[in-house]
Order: sequence, then structure tokens, then C-alpha cells
Amino acid sequence: MNQPSARHERGEAIFKEVFGREPRPGNYPEFLQITIDHLFGEIWARPQLSLEERELVALTAVALARTDWELRGHIGASLNLGMSREKIVEVIIQLAYYGGWPVANNGLRVAQEVFAELDAATGKDADHDQ
Repeated sequence: MNQPSARHERGEAIFKEVFGREPRPGNYPEFLQITIDHLFGEIWARPQLSLEERELVALTAVALARTDWELRGHIGASLNLGMSREKIVEVIIQLAYYGGWPVANNGLRVAQEVFAELDAATGKDADHDQ
């Protein structure tokens, strides 16, 4: 792809807004291009839902799928878009009824790890600096 398409540029801009960082190609740059072009450049760009609502759907989906890597990323994205830790935890707790207790237990564990890592990076004491 010589010149980025308008869809690709729109996808990159939405990705940056959601995750607060540039997309990273990793081992599969072609898959990232598809993700940016189609998922973010088309689906996330649709006007019927806000980015925050789309993030809530994504957070729910990856928690239900028990894909820890993606869940970590979407917890970070949720925080980046202004969702509180309490709201993220509440979403995961509600999933216990729809996806089962192991889903919620796993999601809460991952959320706790992400929050602790963020607190360590900012020098916060998670038990005292809410």
C-alpha cells in the first residue's frame, strides 16, 4: 500500500483516540493493516454508537471470550476514554450472570493486574490512593 487511504487514516486516528497510542505492527503487519482499515476505519467509524459505547461492547466481548491479552488492552482503552475503574469492574461483575463465574473471576483478576501496573507506573498506592 503506497499511499494510505482515507479509510486507513481514519482508522489510525480512531485507534489512537481509543488506545491513546500509535498502532504497533508486531509480527503481522498485514493483519494490523486489515484491523486498522476495516475494524477501526469502517466499523468503529460508524456514527450509530459513540467510541465509549463501542469500547464497552469490545470490553464485554473480550472479557466473555477470556482473551486476556485483548482484555488488558481494552481495559486500558476504557480508562483512556474516561471510563472509571469502578465502571469497568461493574461491567465484569455483571458478566458473571451472562458468561459464568469463571469469566467474571478471570476478568476481575486481569483488571486488578492492569490497575496495579498503572498504579506502579504512576507511583500510586492502589490500597490508599483511589
